[in-house]
Amino acid sequence: MIKIHQTKCDTAGCLLSYEKSTVLSFWWLGQAGFAFQFMDTLNLIDPYLSDCLAEKYRGKEFPHIRMAPPPVRPDEISKLEFVLCTHRHSDHMDPGTLPVLAENNRKCRFIIPRAENKTAVEMGIPRTQIQPINAGESIQISSEIQVHAIPSAHVNIETNQNNDHLYLGYIVNFGNITIYHSGDCVPYPQLVRNLEKYKVDIAFLPINGRDALRQSRGVPGNFTFEEAVDICRHAHIPVLLVHHFGMFDFNTVDPAKLREKIRNLGIDLNCVLPEMNVKYSVDN
Repeated sequence: MIKIHQTKCDTAGCLLSYEKSTVLSFWWLGQAGFAFQFMDTLNLIDPYLSDCLAEKYRGKEFPHIRMAPPPVRPDEISKLEFVLCTHRHSDHMDPGTLPVLAENNRKCRFIIPRAENKTAVEMGIPRTQIQPINAGESIQISSEIQVHAIPSAHVNIETNQNNDHLYLGYIVNFGNITIYHSGDCVPYPQLVRNLEKYKVDIAFLPINGRDALRQSRGVPGNFTFEEAVDICRHAHIPVLLVHHFGMFDFNTVDPAKLREKIRNLGIDLNCVLPEMNVKYSVDN
């Protein structure tokens, strides 16, 4: 049985002083961003650690002002093994974070959708550090870590003229623990079938939902909490970790309401509502 242990800590301090461990640990970086430590590797998924969106949308209807500061600065992070980005939106593929990480971590690989290879280069990531991937492909990071890409539907499943997917989800094997990070995604017919064959232990799913107002303003949505629960139930995933809230006031959900929904689940699903500056350790 998968168990998640929580320990209060300073995220920046933890990421700077990690030691080799066979236990998978992770930290929430805000929005869809997470740091993972396993064996002697430090890895990130969708880190948004800048204020680039506040600068881009200053004075607009949705100014994208952070509701909380980042728990760590990108220039503080070193000894990275790999960074995964699910798609090109700046809160997932951050032009204010990724080039800094690349400069400070010359051996780090940036695993990105093949459709965004040019975007990554233009952003300032050296070609030698970019490792493109498409849905249906896998990358062996080390003897203990493997990455598999599956499609995500950010409203729809979309591909470019080369049939490269614009939105990806990642299934990552950390030893005998398998996690799924969907990036931005809504339910689509093949999703449960895509997940079942990997026997996922923990699903990291966005639950800020979607509505006509946001979509009409160019803000595509994600799963609702209920849809995320349903995905886990049908794909037999025992742990759900919800995210993509608490960053921008126009695109969030109330944590108090989430806690109430978690209390009233009524099914055998361990649902975790992450907090900043907490270390989560996985025990099976």
